[in-house]
Amino acid sequence: MRWPQAFREVLRSGIKIEETRLEPLLALRTAAGVAIVVGPALWLGSPAYAASAALGAYSAGGATFQRTWRPRKVIALGAGAGLALSTLVGYLAAGRLVTFLPLLALWTFVAGLAWAVGSTAGIVAATTVGSMLVTITLPTSAGRALEHAGIIALGGVAQAVLILLFPIRRWRAHRDALADALAAVADYARRLRNDPTAPFDPEPLMTARDAAAVTPSQARTRPTVLHGPRGLAERILPAIAALADPDVGAPAEGPGRDRARELLDAAADVLDAAARSIRRGTPVEVPPKTVDVLRVDEEHEVLDGPARQAAERLAGLLGEALEIAESGDARGRTPTPHGPEGAPFLVRPTMFRLVPVIVRAARRELRHDSPVFRHAVRLAAVATLGYLIAARLPLGHGYWAPITSVMVMRPDFHRTYARAVARLAGTLVGVALATGMVRALGPDAYLFGALAVVSAGLSYTLIRTGYAYSQCFTAAYVVFLLGMGGQGWEQTVPERMVLTLLGGALAMLAYAVFPAWETPRLPGRLADWLAANGRYAAAVLRSYAEPTRERRADMRRAQLASRKARAAWQEAYDQAKQEPVRPRGLTSREAKEAQEALEGFDRAATLMENHIPQADSPFAFEAEGLAKALETDTAQAAADMREHRNPDWGRVEEVLQAWEGAGARSPALRREAELQKRALEDLATAVSRTPLERDVGSAREEQRVRAAEVAEGDGSGPAHRGG
Repeated sequence: MRWPQAFREVLRSGIKIEETRLEPLLALRTAAGVAIVVGPALWLGSPAYAASAALGAYSAGGATFQRTWRPRKVIALGAGAGLALSTLVGYLAAGRLVTFLPLLALWTFVAGLAWAVGSTAGIVAATTVGSMLVTITLPTSAGRALEHAGIIALGGVAQAVLILLFPIRRWRAHRDALADALAAVADYARRLRNDPTAPFDPEPLMTARDAAAVTPSQARTRPTVLHGPRGLAERILPAIAALADPDVGAPAEGPGRDRARELLDAAADVLDAAARSIRRGTPVEVPPKTVDVLRVDEEHEVLDGPARQAAERLAGLLGEALEIAESGDARGRTPTPHGPEGAPFLVRPTMFRLVPVIVRAARRELRHDSPVFRHAVRLAAVATLGYLIAARLPLGHGYWAPITSVMVMRPDFHRTYARAVARLAGTLVGVALATGMVRALGPDAYLFGALAVVSAGLSYTLIRTGYAYSQCFTAAYVVFLLGMGGQGWEQTVPERMVLTLLGGALAMLAYAVFPAWETPRLPGRLADWLAANGRYAAAVLRSYAEPTRERRADMRRAQLASRKARAAWQEAYDQAKQEPVRPRGLTSREAKEAQEALEGFDRAATLMENHIPQADSPFAFEAEGLAKALETDTAQAAADMREHRNPDWGRVEEVLQAWEGAGARSPALRREAELQKRALEDLATAVSRTPLERDVGSAREEQRVRAAEVAEGDGSGPAHRGG
């Protein structure tokens, strides 16, 4: 993608509004939290105290809109405490540049490292930097600074109390995550009707697993309906894949294929009904006709062999899903876990026990090639430089420049530029509109306080979509706060517009000077996914050779690691497509073909998982040799791909040739192993190059990029390279 196209995508993402992401009730409750602290602070205190209270309530309320599985009131309290601490510490060091600049640099660097924990932590940490820069100008003494810090923390308390008193769809995020996972499997079942080899994106299942991790206190109040369906979705997935696959399941044509389509349709209907029930907390409703389709007739069933086994397994699993979903919104008490092996729920650490986890996550990112580390360095450098430049300019309120930079910068290029452009456009429009209202209405602290609350509510409404519009109302909110404090618009608004432009320009320039492109890292991400997939496939095969509980636990851990590596690849691949840099190591076409090959490899392992024998069944001991060969070859191929060498599958071919001579005990296992080998060969075709291609320069690379873009446009592909 070139720079003009990248900027078009940036502009489009900043002004797009998705109606499904609007949450007016939550916005109304959060805006009420701002009003609750602003009104009394104006009445009992002063406009300066009201501004601090509004800042704390607004920032804490905004933090609760971030995606997180923790209770929202805990997020509000944590954000309020962080804002108060940054205000107090910032004021104590604000007397001289020699003390404040190092503090600002250190604080912003740590705030940047907070992205190692997640986006919620990174965004909340960025707001504390803004609080430090703004509120240190309000107090006049250490005692007053302490008072302002307390009022800011009170804003977070007010938001937490409102969340406690007026809960809006408790467990909503968890319900939605689980319902989305079931709906994704239902959609997959429908796609398999027409495309029996369609790939499945496990991201909804990964999100549901993340949502299922709860603290012990959450586990005691979690609805019963949230306990079991995620595990069933994991088990239903290989069953429907095995039923639909023409190599190991139903035949490609004839009555067997028609019966498989009926079962897939019925499975999708049941899963959709369970998803609706869980999402809304209502009893499940499945048409009787769908239930009849799922019954496997012992005498007249047209499916046989592995396909019939998959159909019977699918019918049993769907029955379990209906039983769980029919529990509706019933609540049950979950027993306390007695150990890591027998824990009945995934344990999420409490806020205090999260501290060592955060420290370890941040320590892992302290390396030069880490996007999070580079983001932290950019953040610290830009905030410090922006503060210094603004302090030297003949303008007041110089903190607007570093605040703009800190609030728009993200670890990746697209989000940084999209937010910078949207924030600049929204800020200019919001400042202009609010300034006109301030001039027309004249000085009235209570009126401007009310307008600030309204602007906050509109900003909250659009906070999850349409970032430019949200920033328009945020800018108006700040202007009304300044008007509430009695500051003349002539002294603040033009200065803020100039400094906002300066801060946005510094943020965009910083990423261009010190980027963290994902494009050069694509071969490494692909290699990580290949190695993880190889370990997962080997773990599945070892479960054939020794179907014990320990082997199944190893298989599950390997599967989760494989999904994590796939998610890392997908995120890097999506970001790389939006970066204005040339492909390095993999063209867009090659990356797409390699992804399709690895998806096929993962799908073959999923098919294998459905046919794992029970503990009392005959073991397939020959699977151990293939497991070792797969693990070894994929690990070596991953290392070769990082060094731009062609992968080789010699050990896998030797084992399969030996199987051909001796005769594998399980025909289904043999066919699934052939599917894996075919996927590995497709991967080698996608990434292999001749020695001449490895030595070409930038001109040749540019020609390949253009050829790939043309091929993508007309649906054709480039000629296969030797290797």
